Amino acid sequence: MADKTTLHSRRKFLVGGSLGVLGAALEAKAGAQAPAGSPPSGQLPNGQSETPGAPTAFGIAPPVGPEVSPVTFGEAEKLMQVEMTAADRAKAASNWRMQMAPLYERRTGPKKIELEAALAPASQWNPYLSGMKLEVRTDSFVRSADVGAPLPASDDAIAFAPVWQLSRWIESKKITSERLTEIYLKRLERFDPKLHCVITLTRDHALAQARAADKEIAAGRYRGPLHGIPWGAKDLLDTAGIPTTYGAEPYRNRVPKDDGAVTKRLNDAGAVLVAKLSLGALALNDVWFGGQTMNPWLLEEGSSGSSAGPGAAVAAGLVGFAIGSETGGSIVSPSMRCGVNGLRPTYGRVPRTGAMTLCWSLDKLGPMARGVEDTLLVLKAISGPDAGDVATVPSTLSFDAGASVKVLRVGYFPQWMKEAPATVVDRAALEAVKKLGMTPVEVTIPDWPYDSLNLILFAEAGAAFEELTLSHKVDELKAQVPDAWPNVFRQSRFLSAVDFVQADRLRRKVAEEMGRVFSEVDLLLVPSLRDEILVITNCTGHPSLTLRAGFVEVSEARSDWAPDPKHPLPKFSPPRRVPHGVTLIGRLFDEGTIGQVGLALEKEFGVAGERPAGF
Repeated sequence: MADKTTLHSRRKFLVGGSLGVLGAALEAKAGAQAPAGSPPSGQLPNGQSETPGAPTAFGIAPPVGPEVSPVTFGEAEKLMQVEMTAADRAKAASNWRMQMAPLYERRTGPKKIELEAALAPASQWNPYLSGMKLEVRTDSFVRSADVGAPLPASDDAIAFAPVWQLSRWIESKKITSERLTEIYLKRLERFDPKLHCVITLTRDHALAQARAADKEIAAGRYRGPLHGIPWGAKDLLDTAGIPTTYGAEPYRNRVPKDDGAVTKRLNDAGAVLVAKLSLGALALNDVWFGGQTMNPWLLEEGSSGSSAGPGAAVAAGLVGFAIGSETGGSIVSPSMRCGVNGLRPTYGRVPRTGAMTLCWSLDKLGPMARGVEDTLLVLKAISGPDAGDVATVPSTLSFDAGASVKVLRVGYFPQWMKEAPATVVDRAALEAVKKLGMTPVEVTIPDWPYDSLNLILFAEAGAAFEELTLSHKVDELKAQVPDAWPNVFRQSRFLSAVDFVQADRLRRKVAEEMGRVFSEVDLLLVPSLRDEILVITNCTGHPSLTLRAGFVEVSEARSDWAPDPKHPLPKFSPPRRVPHGVTLIGRLFDEGTIGQVGLALEKEFGVAGERPAGF
């Protein structure tokens, strides 16, 4: 039996020699009598000493897991980009199985526990900084006046009308919800073979909702601007009794029992769900189990993702509006490419209850539509806290379609405007800001490694889809290229927890820097696909509005995917004309201001009404 002097309290353990030597001595003395895997004599199974009053010590639990050697650590250093000495590796290997391996018991041990999909992490991202003064804003919404526009004779012209106009026609009974719904259902059936943007057409459900809306409106119970308006949901938003597939093969037969929070709120607003729209599988890019969703303006290229279906369907006049989601650019990018308006709300404004989780601290749900004002109308309906989403907070929305924008300071990054991905359209937008009486203000941010913040996304996504990855069901996804989720999820198992914490600290530092920028300006005008600002503002939680600002010519199809020499992108001669958008970034929970500026710019640009050919 081991001598009592060999039993270590935590204090003695920290001062003493190598635990590997101690473990070997104990094993030599007691190995013959103790069963394999038993704790050393004088210790309880969890490493606690039997000696009264002796605290636990790290690294003296029963050894578990595969053998680990100094060579193992030498190879692991290449993944972690750290360097240890030979002595460091030997000591680390000596008690890894007793000190670190037990930490994986949650996943691999006899006490393995399932973590429910709806279970959020204990740590939460709060976009507000310590000491930040919250601006007191009114909760008011002044929409555009009814101009009394006549209902067009053409169904196509009706289909492309913005929500703010459709709502006026429904309210004044110039068109019924049922007729409008039939227009969109027919267009969805007609054009989906070209676009591959529909996962589930909800014809019967939609017509039932439309008829109910018409009855209420006829009886004088008008619910508001979305009453009777057909919409499409990115297929990661739960709809009771209707498949919600995440665009991914392992979930294609998934049918939720309950509506997500946003679905419920749109039901309450009287909106009519006509389709579940495509997304890149598990919210990445534009390839799903049914194919690739295409851009209505350029059918040789994808519509971009991951809100691929919403972008394509809105641009092609197949729905009144759609709900998309963004974690790192998934509303901004398809809005840019398809020439629609995408509003990414402040983190915490719109509940994600009943929506697929990719990244708890980054995911956001938001509207995509053909008019700037449309996005605000939808945002008003879906905002507000929900008990199912611990990140949601109360908020106000102050929007006035007729408000002057002349007193506003619009920040911009001079160098960004001079180089790709900025174009002549971006620079013309800056001139439009001046023309409208707003004041352009040059701003700067430090040259920091912003892309390193993506570690947070990769780690959380790897956690969200842990079981799918470890069970190898992720292998069923269509896209298996190095930059697709399956490979990222696998790689994420080897990210450092220490680096995750350091990235989280950098996130706070970046948020403080953005706080400084917004002390100088009221909003920002940025090139939509500038990588730094996409990463920064998704991590800090600031809202953005992407809107069509003009047109550019492209001589090659664009793609979300890394270049593949085996599959070159189509080239065009002469170049093709496609829409191009700019993005406004607002202060936290100040979507009203970017909406008012976006509306003023939309009128100044005068390009919102142009439709893609063939639709």
